[in-house]
Amino acid sequence: MRSGRVAAFAGLVLLAAGCGSPSGIAGISSAPPAPPAVDPGVSAVTADSGEGQGFRTSPTGAPGATALPTPTPSGGDDPVRVPPPKLSAYTYVFPVQGCKVTYARKLLVLPKSTIWAKRGCRFVAPIDGTVHEVNTEDRWRASTDRGPDREGRFVAIIGADGVRYLGGHLDSVADGIRPGMKVKAGQLLGRVGTSGNAAGGAPNLYFAVSWESPAGYWWVRRGMVKPWNYLDAWYDGNRTYSPRKEVLSLRKRLGATPQCTVLCTERQQPTPTQKPTQKPKPKPTKKQEEPVFIEDGDPNN
Repeated sequence: MRSGRVAAFAGLVLLAAGCGSPSGIAGISSAPPAPPAVDPGVSAVTADSGEGQGFRTSPTGAPGATALPTPTPSGGDDPVRVPPPKLSAYTYVFPVQGCKVTYARKLLVLPKSTIWAKRGCRFVAPIDGTVHEVNTEDRWRASTDRGPDREGRFVAIIGADGVRYLGGHLDSVADGIRPGMKVKAGQLLGRVGTSGNAAGGAPNLYFAVSWESPAGYWWVRRGMVKPWNYLDAWYDGNRTYSPRKEVLSLRKRLGATPQCTVLCTERQQPTPTQKPTQKPKPKPTKKQEEPVFIEDGDPNN
């Protein structure tokens, strides 16, 4: 009888110890799960004003582009990632693949984004579409700074969403890329470089969002809609976040071929000044004296 009471008491002590320990009862975890590891290949900036350069681990400004919610696990299971809501019928990819990148999230002069990456990194189609323009020759010269040449080598596509996407400052254009061909999201279009007015600087991709326009309207091609909120979403957030609505709204307000208002003129070449030609002054000539003839003798004599 006494031994039975001792055994029961020992069992209660063991049960209380198991419940109070961090590990809990076998098979049941009472400690919170460890936070997910941060990818060391992604550089982040502080989320203060929403401006700056580089990626945000929790992008702001784009619907669905914030960090995915992590439900509280039960029974020691791994956290479940909830897929973001579908915001459009289109799916996008970040335009530079296979490299660590940073990009500007601030309007400097033009509504475009400069995506810095190592020379030779892959510039890919951000969406299914059709190649619209291709320039394989770097015609830009600092002495003239012509507007149509500033992006250097570039490829522009018209996406399935009706939006034009341009990637410039390319080191090279991918083989076989030509106007009119169909491309898929993620397909190689070119390699990051320093052509155009990026010469002498760090390699980067000039990325611009606009609408289709005739080739002569190069100022439309170089960017009309700020792209960084969409880049945030395509990088780590909601890959269905589309610029289509914003692009169509701005086109309706400005017209398909608006006038150029920023950085519209090229650098004027100084023309050499020529001295006016002067007729040479005639050299003064000595007046010739008339000869004096002296006759022999006086005729009056």
